[in-house]
Amino acid sequence: MIRAFLAVVLTVLTIHVSPAWAQEPAVPNYQTWERVATQSEQLVGEADTPAAQLNDIRTRVVDWRRQFEAAQGINADRIATLESQIASLGPAPAEGATEPEDIANRRSELQAQLSELQAPRRAAVEAFSRADSIVRRIDQALTERQVSELARLSTSPLLPGNWLLAASETTRLVNGIWENTGQRIAERATWTELRPRLPQVAGYLIAALLLLTLGRHWVGTLPSRVSARAMDYSRAVLAFVVSLGQIVLPMIGIYLLISALTATGIFGPWTRPFLDALPVAAVILFGAAWLARQLFPTKAVAYDTLNVPPQKRQNARWLVNALALALAVHHVASVAFLPLSGLAERNARLQRVPLDFAEGAAVVWHFVLIVIAGALLFKLGVILRRLKPWADQTGTSYRHRVLSLAGTLSRPLAIVAVIAAAIGYVNIGNLLIWPWIQTLAMLGLLILLQDFVADLFNMLKRGQEGARDGLAPLLIGFALVLLSIPVFLLIWGASGNELAEYWVRFRQGVTLGGVRLSPGAVLMFLLVFALGYSITRAVQGAMRTSVLPKTKLDAGGQNAVVSGMGYVGIILAAMLAITSAGIDLSSFAIVAGALSVGIGFGLQNIVSNFVSGIILLIERPVSVGDWVSAGGQQGIVKRISVRATSVETFDKQQVIIPNSDLISQPVTNWTRQSKTGRIIIPIGVSYGSDTRQVHRILTEIIEDQPLVTIDPPPSVLFRGITVDSLNFEIRAVISDIGSGMSVTSEVYHQIVERFVHEGIGMPFTTRDIWRDTDDLPDADKEDDKAGLPPGAQAQKQQQGAS
Repeated sequence: MIRAFLAVVLTVLTIHVSPAWAQEPAVPNYQTWERVATQSEQLVGEADTPAAQLNDIRTRVVDWRRQFEAAQGINADRIATLESQIASLGPAPAEGATEPEDIANRRSELQAQLSELQAPRRAAVEAFSRADSIVRRIDQALTERQVSELARLSTSPLLPGNWLLAASETTRLVNGIWENTGQRIAERATWTELRPRLPQVAGYLIAALLLLTLGRHWVGTLPSRVSARAMDYSRAVLAFVVSLGQIVLPMIGIYLLISALTATGIFGPWTRPFLDALPVAAVILFGAAWLARQLFPTKAVAYDTLNVPPQKRQNARWLVNALALALAVHHVASVAFLPLSGLAERNARLQRVPLDFAEGAAVVWHFVLIVIAGALLFKLGVILRRLKPWADQTGTSYRHRVLSLAGTLSRPLAIVAVIAAAIGYVNIGNLLIWPWIQTLAMLGLLILLQDFVADLFNMLKRGQEGARDGLAPLLIGFALVLLSIPVFLLIWGASGNELAEYWVRFRQGVTLGGVRLSPGAVLMFLLVFALGYSITRAVQGAMRTSVLPKTKLDAGGQNAVVSGMGYVGIILAAMLAITSAGIDLSSFAIVAGALSVGIGFGLQNIVSNFVSGIILLIERPVSVGDWVSAGGQQGIVKRISVRATSVETFDKQQVIIPNSDLISQPVTNWTRQSKTGRIIIPIGVSYGSDTRQVHRILTEIIEDQPLVTIDPPPSVLFRGITVDSLNFEIRAVISDIGSGMSVTSEVYHQIVERFVHEGIGMPFTTRDIWRDTDDLPDADKEDDKAGLPPGAQAQKQQQGAS
């Protein structure tokens, strides 16, 4: 991990430092750019400019924009030097004020040089802004055209005439493929033409058939066979890695099959588009089959990914494979010959068959595919919406909620897509159904990847408890979700140019309070601050364990030094990180001034506690290890932080006391200067005891205690006479006040033993109870003489009568 961290730091520093080592950026040809920009703006403003021409213009303008971005660093070193020289002259005089003539002349000379050096940068900034504006206008024009095309209303596929047209157009397509293929076969059917290619075709074909039949079956059973021999903590990882062969091996077979068919030379303009679309269709089919096995296995290798009842898993697998087949057919048809294919048609870059497929026939094809996919998606949505997380696995509840929500949305979305296609909005129907199927597949893939990361950590830690649920797997899983955002954008129609433009905007960052925050600046800030924080912690650890124990500082002083170094180190790391990121704090001055009043009122308690913490560390009225009484609590100080002090009571409870309370309120520190302290032990004896003898016995007992100090000596006092006892009191100073309770207990033990031995009585309270019976009834007086409670005889007579 340390090597990886250092590698990242070195890479980032290289990225930011390398421009200083690189050559000076070339000055762009602004005359040529003026002609290109004028022509581009004119073509973009015309509504009849073809989309292909707009894309070409966009590519050229993006190249110019890249040059202008690089040109903004021209004369950077010399400009920085001049700005430093101007700053060394001091602040410019205020309006109406003057400065020495030599300084004024030098400032004017440096300002003139600075303006001359900054001129190319200003021109680059202006040209960059113009190029960026042209790119935005092109993107907006292309987006508007795409939206207009997707929202176009076609003829309804429910019209009988369109079905007849679809049958006619399909017949034309089949006849064209048959005639073209037969013609090419006839042209290359001679032995002279086939003989050189026959070994290559046969080799490719045999290998493809073996991989697609026996190889696919072998790799399908491989995960269970491998996991049976693996350890418990590595079984899931090995099974996942081996299962990827269920995609890779058949895809190799498809590649060999396409190579064999291509080597025959019989594929022409009518059949080549189908062959070109076959690899992506194969990825859809084999990828969906792998995904279905992983999410809905018949028997889980290590654990179940989703809480799906066994009877529903087979249905779910069948539905996923059927949806993949429908998506694969739609992809092949859209790439090869079918118009009105929505996003698939926009992203298609291959040559179609030489047949202008009629729009009325195309809507029928799309309607059939959308109805089939919508019905399958509806049934799959019923299974997904009923997913419920396991009661004993709270960490996987989010995936069930996400898939349950996706299943809930799948049903109305399938219905809307079918209705839209039936009305004639075929592009909208395609836009809803096919990207949503791909979105569901991406959600399932993300779940599997997150499980794989957790299983990988579990394997690295050899099945340690909590390894799968640690922070690192969680963060990596979150990073996977962020990295999948561009994939989701591509699924829903974003082009490569649009993603590149999003990345440019992301790199440029945002402006807050006059400060531009870019990902590079934020990353540099985080890395420098993390490096400074790590160095601070390392120095604190070295001081705490190696340096300070060899000094004469006590534990409290050592803690104060270490804490102070931590505060200073964090502040220096923050300042260095801000400087390295190129953030000018002066830009935040106005905002900070506006918020200072509100922050002052809202954070006054936090600031008060922070300042109090600094005072505690400097003045040290309370240190770590002290026995204190504060806020109605007594205990030992364990930690003094920025906001509060942690005190451990004698009941082993942690009490958090705000630092401001330790400064503003009375605090008793029993061990501030030393551990010595006085204990007071009260004793009572019964009347008739010899007070002089009691005094002598108590003095002997307290002087024999090893922790009682000689200077000052202990004392025994006769404190008073009460109705119950004669009261004495022992006052003694002991060397460790923390042992006061044990000393007191031992003294009491010895007092009882000596008093019993010397015949000194212990006091106790006696009470005589007198009852006044003059006002009682005669029956109650008789009860009282008999020792019975009042009314006892009357109650007895009443029971006899009944």
